[in-house]
Amino acid sequence: MTEHTYVRHDTTFLSEGTRCAAWLYRPDGVGNPPIVVMAHGFAAFRELRLDAYADRFARAGYAVLVFDYRFWGASDGEPRRILDIKAQHADWQAAVAYARGLDGVDATRLVAWGSSFAGGHVLHLLARDHAVAAGIVQVPHVNGPASAFSQPATQLVRLFIAGVRDQLGAWLGAKPYRTAAIGRPGDLAMMTSPGAMELVEQMAGEHRDKLLTENDVAARIALRVPFYSPGRYASRITVPTLVQLASNDDVTPMDKALKAARRIPRGEVLVYECSHFEPYLEPHFDRIVADQIDFLRRHIGQG
Repeated sequence: MTEHTYVRHDTTFLSEGTRCAAWLYRPDGVGNPPIVVMAHGFAAFRELRLDAYADRFARAGYAVLVFDYRFWGASDGEPRRILDIKAQHADWQAAVAYARGLDGVDATRLVAWGSSFAGGHVLHLLARDHAVAAGIVQVPHVNGPASAFSQPATQLVRLFIAGVRDQLGAWLGAKPYRTAAIGRPGDLAMMTSPGAMELVEQMAGEHRDKLLTENDVAARIALRVPFYSPGRYASRITVPTLVQLASNDDVTPMDKALKAARRIPRGEVLVYECSHFEPYLEPHFDRIVADQIDFLRRHIGQG
């Protein structure tokens, strides 16, 4: 297969009047390529390895739009690091609309790509926007109770108390009360599975300082995750959808994700022997992204 060079531009688009920052990858020598729209998972920003995926897609001949949600990363929005599920759905809709309006891409071959929490957002999008040509979801969040109760009971209580404190403060106009997004076992954090913090630090690479500085989230999200189950929409998805699962996933449990994936009429399921954060890193990354490109070529065509 031909390997393409590409150019990456910084760009922006508006979501409900607020600027979202994005990277736009355009492969050289490809007329009207398909475009893959990508965003990250829970409390994450683009530099946590999304550029590695986008690099592979662009070299395979696909245009790519990688964006940060409002309130996160390089995008605007205050107060910082508020995780609002409905707002992130709106950001996805705005990103897809922006990608469809770009010159020099084939908007009829637009693919939505999401990992972890964003995998859930992509399932939500695909169930509603049937003009999206295909979807790729990696270790997707599908079932709120399953994800919430993957935590020890004592941790659930601590997060609930933090969430109530933040929500009450928000109603009274106070600044957000924050908790860590990711931590080590025993920390007060939204994700504390063994080894997770070390893997995410590897993902951050040279951006580790940014990760540590921005590793917090308004705690009210702890009250909302248990009620967010985008897997319930799986049967409404009409387009080809690749669902990649981790057999040892203790953040988004595989059994619930597998049940949801099997309800997607044109779904394809691949299971890898790894944990939730390992798909982003070697030795698993090469195989996982190769499977994604194979899926794109079979269902969307060559870039």
